[in-house]
Amino acid sequence: MTTLIGPRGGPAVPTPVDADLPVADGLCDFSKLEKVDLSGADLDLFPGDPRPRSEIRVVAAMSGGVDSSVVAALLKYAGYDVVGVTLQLYDHGAALKKSGACCAGQDIHDARRVAEALGIPHYVLDYESRFRQQVMEDFADTYLKGSTPIPCVRCNQTVKFKDLLATAKDLGADAMATGHYIRRSLDADGRSQLTRAADPDRDQSYFLFATTREQLDFLRFPLGGMKKPDVRRAAAALGLQVAAKPDSQDICFVPAGKYSDIVQKLRPGAVEGGEIVHMDGRVMGRHDGVIRYTIGQRRGLGVATGDPLFVTKLDAPNKRVIVGPREALLTRALAIGESNWLGEGSLEDACAAGAPALARVRSTRAPVPGRMTLVDNMPGFAFDVAEEGVAPGQACVLYAAPDGASVLGGGFIASTVSAAD
Repeated sequence: MTTLIGPRGGPAVPTPVDADLPVADGLCDFSKLEKVDLSGADLDLFPGDPRPRSEIRVVAAMSGGVDSSVVAALLKYAGYDVVGVTLQLYDHGAALKKSGACCAGQDIHDARRVAEALGIPHYVLDYESRFRQQVMEDFADTYLKGSTPIPCVRCNQTVKFKDLLATAKDLGADAMATGHYIRRSLDADGRSQLTRAADPDRDQSYFLFATTREQLDFLRFPLGGMKKPDVRRAAAALGLQVAAKPDSQDICFVPAGKYSDIVQKLRPGAVEGGEIVHMDGRVMGRHDGVIRYTIGQRRGLGVATGDPLFVTKLDAPNKRVIVGPREALLTRALAIGESNWLGEGSLEDACAAGAPALARVRSTRAPVPGRMTLVDNMPGFAFDVAEEGVAPGQACVLYAAPDGASVLGGGFIASTVSAAD
């Protein structure tokens, strides 16, 4: 059954989901999962708990994609009392037919259909207002400051792992499970920790570094040890319509990747033009807003020279886009602002001690070695080999040396130190 409720149990809200459709007791033949390799699935959510699984309630955060749908299915298959929850995050009038994004209108419909097939209750939560305040407005303000935001981290940090987690507890859940590719384990002292996913191509630790230990105590990630093809096979075996659904790729509230349109809509009149300036002081041309540029960008600069030029810095207070040669993109160290630490002791202690670690500064890059340090009296990281195109506003996610399996935490990049300095 799909139930429509507002934030923290408030009144029902409009949604495109057909709530009048009769709900079956469950249409899936779970015996078909016996032919699928589920050896990597983490379904023992409470090791040593004497309660029968039928008395353990788990909220499955269902985005409408194949991963979260399979999580709900596996939990049902394992015998837990499963409740599906889907978030309404933004205007579904515009998003209903949008594909390739998370939490679009069609995704709510898909999640509802999966819940029906599994025979589990399903709630749609109206989080549109808080999503705008905590994620979209932060996105716009970060761009206006000349930094490059990561809204997916903010969404996990606030809407999903703070607000939704609280609602899961209101629903009487013992845990909340998501379809993220990450592993949760307990250290020798029984504390929750994060470990990179078994499938390196699917690992989502970069987007989950801000998850606190308190949140980890309540969260479960059943897919952390699985390969994506096996997840799709499980969905297909159960006959779920989302089995072949494409993975989400876009930022959910940014149509066709036009970030500047969203910033201008949220902050009308705040975008101003200025100069494009070479590192040597030459004015190369003009631009119509620093929000249209990012560190490392080469295309679309609108300036012609004999040598390739790249955006090396965004000087938002002075409305200047700084450009220079590729070697100017090399960064030897960075300072970390807002942070979350899951390692031993504190982040500050690790930096003061110069502890070795690995750092990842883009979701598409592998972790690279270096050491923790202090930069301008702030926690920071120094690379063993200079890294290219490190952008303030992005995340620096830290992993334990030497193998980089355990997530130590990380933070948002506040500033960088050029390799030339």
